[in-house]
Amino acid sequence: MSLLAIWSPKGGSGTSVVAAACSLVLARTAPTRLVDLAGDQPAVLGLGTDPETGLADWLATGPGAPAEVLDRLAVTVVPDLALLPLGGATAPERRPARGSGSALATALADGPPTVADLGTLARADAGPLLEAAAVSLVVVRPCYLALRRAVRLEATRRAAGIVLVEEPGRALGTREVADVLGRPVVARIPVRDTIARAVDAGVLPTRLPEPLERGARDALAQVGLLAAGTRP
Repeated sequence: MSLLAIWSPKGGSGTSVVAAACSLVLARTAPTRLVDLAGDQPAVLGLGTDPETGLADWLATGPGAPAEVLDRLAVTVVPDLALLPLGGATAPERRPARGSGSALATALADGPPTVADLGTLARADAGPLLEAAAVSLVVVRPCYLALRRAVRLEATRRAAGIVLVEEPGRALGTREVADVLGRPVVARIPVRDTIARAVDAGVLPTRLPEPLERGARDALAQVGLLAAGTRP
């Protein structure tokens, strides 16, 4: 596996937290990169502030931007996990140059396993990464509006599976979500106060809550990216 893309049809589904958890789990078995095209990973991982420079700057340069610059943009989160951040407060104004998304996908094709947080696929450069991904996972809550959006997308039909973020009181369950989207549910992650507290406190990299870790392991194992039962 070179590139795992994680995305959602609707904001607020927990995509960035799921992507962070998957990258943290993979980093325990091999050096791993986490690519942030949603812009939330510094906060999710407790980095405190957004790096001033990041992928937004690289992508704005154009497809001729040197691939080796990506290594200089990387921020070490924990041993064997490097974050390629979107960038600082100016990132929304830095429009990607034509062809830069494809260039990024090509640059990421070589090297360590890479998890890409593509958010809601809103950025133009998210599409080429999704196309280049060896595996993609769609993150949804059992919400009618989220499923309504997801069912219309070609990206959903190409996804290897669904990561279902379970909320209490919802009428839709695992079977209904899988039937509507036509993809298997490869992992279920319950909404838990322990997960929210770990994110809010910035300790996710060192204190990955068990329900979140289990869901990430299940997802990775189901799509062949982690040996079942592996707990390094």
